[in-house]
Amino acid sequence: MMQWIILQGSSYAGDIDNLILVVAVLGGFWLILAEAILFYFLFRYRRSANPRAQYITGEQKHEKKWIHIPHNLVLLCDVVIVVLAVKVWYNVKQVQPPPDDTIRIIGHQWAWEFHNAPPGGELGKDDIATVDELHVEVDKNITFKLEAADVIHSFSVPVFRLKQDAMPGRVISGWFHPTKTGVYDIQCTQICGLGHGIMGARIYVETAEEHRAWLDKMTKKG
Repeated sequence: MMQWIILQGSSYAGDIDNLILVVAVLGGFWLILAEAILFYFLFRYRRSANPRAQYITGEQKHEKKWIHIPHNLVLLCDVVIVVLAVKVWYNVKQVQPPPDDTIRIIGHQWAWEFHNAPPGGELGKDDIATVDELHVEVDKNITFKLEAADVIHSFSVPVFRLKQDAMPGRVISGWFHPTKTGVYDIQCTQICGLGHGIMGARIYVETAEEHRAWLDKMTKKG
């Protein structure tokens, strides 16, 4: 359902959207119910209709149920959310499918540096390097090696529902599987200095033919 409202550009975007939808529905249900009861009590026990208040300690068994039952139901909702969240987290962060391609991403103040392997070559040897422009092939498992050259950055592709912090001195692995061709935003979502607000880039999700042509063009250009 969410794909008709917000563009989903990766294989796991739908799972993340569904998790957020579950949280919104359950939280919204309890919010509406609590507010409805609050306003009912305000009207039902208003001073003009009930001038003398009744003192209730909440210690009687028949009184406690009005606390324990809603409390237990909320806990049950929490358990459902936690189970779903752990499942999504595990599938996105802990399980990496076999890579079809590997790229290197480096965050700088204030630009993104990308490295693609040359056609038929390996990453780290005669890389194709670009700034603020990442090219990948659609329907491929892309593994990335994320680094930060100076301070903490955060690599985010909203349409993929992808966000991963980049830490100086560390190489962090992650992955995504783009499912729709097009040009999408890349953001830094960790405040990293004065130029944080202009640290934007673009990701080009291309067909196999388009991506091959781009690689050949960049190889000849280099």
